Amino acid sequence: MSGQSRRPSKPYRRPKKDPVRILAFEALRAVDERDAYANLVLPPMLRKARENEDFDGRDAALATELVYGTLRRQGTYDAIIARCVDRPLREVDPPVLDVLSLGAHQLLGTRIPTHAAVSATVELARVVLGDGRAKFVNAVLRKIAADDMNGWLERVAPEYDDDPEEHLGIVHAHPRWVVSALWDALGGGRAGMEDLLEADNERPEVTLVARPGRSTTEELIEAVGQESALPGRWSPYAVRLAEGGEPGALDAVREGRAGVQDEGSQLVAAALANAPVEGADRLWLDGCAGPGGKAALLGALAAQRGARLLASEKQPHRARLVARSLAGNPGPYEVVAADGTRPPWRPGSFDRVLMDVPCTGLGALRRRPEARWRRRPEDLDGFAPLQRELLRQALLSVRVGGVVGYATCSPHPAETRAVVEDVLKGRAGADVTAEWIDARPLIPGVPALGDGPDVQLWPHLHGTDAMYVALLRRTA
Repeated sequence: MSGQSRRPSKPYRRPKKDPVRILAFEALRAVDERDAYANLVLPPMLRKARENEDFDGRDAALATELVYGTLRRQGTYDAIIARCVDRPLREVDPPVLDVLSLGAHQLLGTRIPTHAAVSATVELARVVLGDGRAKFVNAVLRKIAADDMNGWLERVAPEYDDDPEEHLGIVHAHPRWVVSALWDALGGGRAGMEDLLEADNERPEVTLVARPGRSTTEELIEAVGQESALPGRWSPYAVRLAEGGEPGALDAVREGRAGVQDEGSQLVAAALANAPVEGADRLWLDGCAGPGGKAALLGALAAQRGARLLASEKQPHRARLVARSLAGNPGPYEVVAADGTRPPWRPGSFDRVLMDVPCTGLGALRRRPEARWRRRPEDLDGFAPLQRELLRQALLSVRVGGVVGYATCSPHPAETRAVVEDVLKGRAGADVTAEWIDARPLIPGVPALGDGPDVQLWPHLHGTDAMYVALLRRTA
């Protein structure tokens, strides 16, 4: 050997465990591996973490932003990461891809400084992936850090004039087929569509419902504090929490006198309750009642009129959630576990029927950001027969002169008006006759409700989930 001295190797340094980023990674893995929803898996993880005195509210807020932001823009980050790796993205192990996506979101979607985002993500990779794959993560993140989000979008998204739907899909992080479906439902030009897609990427406000006869909006605002609570925009029962807040800390929520419910969902229940019926108004049905938000509001409204509510839900565990939501309702009610396509009640039993059918959930992408990447166009075909049969059974269940509300948390035309028109025209085997009721006057004060007679709500126009409601009166 020459006389050159050999540089001593650095001692091995254990990776630093960052509880915030480890929690965010574990939440992403739960969503990926178990098809879980972030809004269901993250809260209990945060509660458990906050039992540790070193994990505070700021940590919880950062973990929430990392999880929701990463899921929301997953498709955009995938397109960017694909430009920075030397293999097809499908060949990157899912846990590695989750770490890379977390890093990409910190670099491109937050104000975290570049060096901190890279170093924190590499440390996370050392903890959850090992030192070898952490080197790969480090190399990819340094490529991503070479440009900002706008620069990357110019590189990975086609020009708008060449392919409008693909451009909007990558820039605003929606699958192409979802962009196409939303555009069909919304109509109009580029500006309105971009407003809708941007609204889909915003975290929704937490909205409370004061169940009539059990609590009031004034009570909720006083309990939350004037500086942190605002009246609803449209629903007379709504209170918006300006700073997110902790609904479970409110006495009215713990006691079931109030709940958490999107304002659009409240408006659907109110529209059905406001619709005029011919004759008696004694028995109401919620035919797809789980998890119970609309049923609790309908039950309270029915009680004020001396009516009785039957809440039906096919899945027993969801029926138990409905019973929990209705517990303490001031008027008579019953909860049953029953299949709405094969109902146990006699035809023509009810004066009002709400059928809020299962759907793709494309109207609630603000709350379930992973749903946009999980759903496929063929899911529409799976829901279509069920939606039509549930509406058909709802029309059979209501008496002549009574009212049916068909609702869904999707703006996709195949799940909204097409279903109603097929049933009314007999294409779904309907053996009842019904007519449209104009729902717009029954949702007073709400602008931009279209030409009617049905109503489609929109996040960018109304600040609600994209709820759809059609009201029908059985005539024969």
